[in-house]
Amino acid sequence: MKKKVISAIVALIIVIPLIIIGKIPYYIGVAILSLIGYYEILHVRENEKKISNYVKFLSAISYLLIVISPLTSKENFLVDYRLVILDLFVCFLPLIVMDRKDYDAEDALVLVSSTLFLGISFSYLITIRNMDILYLIYVVLITIMSDTFAQFFGSKIGKHKLCPAVSPNKTVEGMLGGVFFGTFLGTVFFKTFIDVSASLFLVIVISMTLSLIAEFGDLVFSAIKRKYGVKDYGNIMPGHGGVLDRVDSLLFAILAFSYLVSFF
Repeated sequence: MKKKVISAIVALIIVIPLIIIGKIPYYIGVAILSLIGYYEILHVRENEKKISNYVKFLSAISYLLIVISPLTSKENFLVDYRLVILDLFVCFLPLIVMDRKDYDAEDALVLVSSTLFLGISFSYLITIRNMDILYLIYVVLITIMSDTFAQFFGSKIGKHKLCPAVSPNKTVEGMLGGVFFGTFLGTVFFKTFIDVSASLFLVIVISMTLSLIAEFGDLVFSAIKRKYGVKDYGNIMPGHGGVLDRVDSLLFAILAFSYLVSFF
């Protein structure tokens, strides 16, 4: 427990100033974090089968270009189709020149999905921060509160399993408690610090959606870990696991926020 608290404090000391400062330091921080997360997802895959270092290197380059693409784009949440095409070429073309024992269609699909999902999610972390730091805090707050209260209520009153095949410890009671407080605190923050004139009903609906999607994201990443038989994605944060163990819910919430905000 002590190790877990210390690693959390160290992470906050590093992350909070980067979010506040923004600009180049924040971009570098997100890029580094994203590369660690990318390594973790590929490392989990390699518990089942090794992927060619040559292909991993090229895919990592295309991945990083997607992550930092907001720095050259004037449009919010617009993914450069040229980077997507580059990633597809990098991941699929080796199928025709490499032995199937070294690299096959499943490897290519894992790389494509990992690159696009993580790349776009982390790039939107940059986009949202550039839009307004308060939007980023809003999404992060909902994610953290949903996760925190889900664990609290799950451990205290949880009786009905939510998705035992994927995550045996998660309960319906925990999810409901997490969604309620994530929605409530997110709504209060938005109405207080972002837009006091915004429709209360609309803010509640958006906050609740982000909270639910965050819970869903956690289950998705748990399903991936269960598929490959690992407990954590990494051990960069003692007591917490890897980067993806900490930002799994946030990445889904970021994507959901990016989708919803496109309608307004």
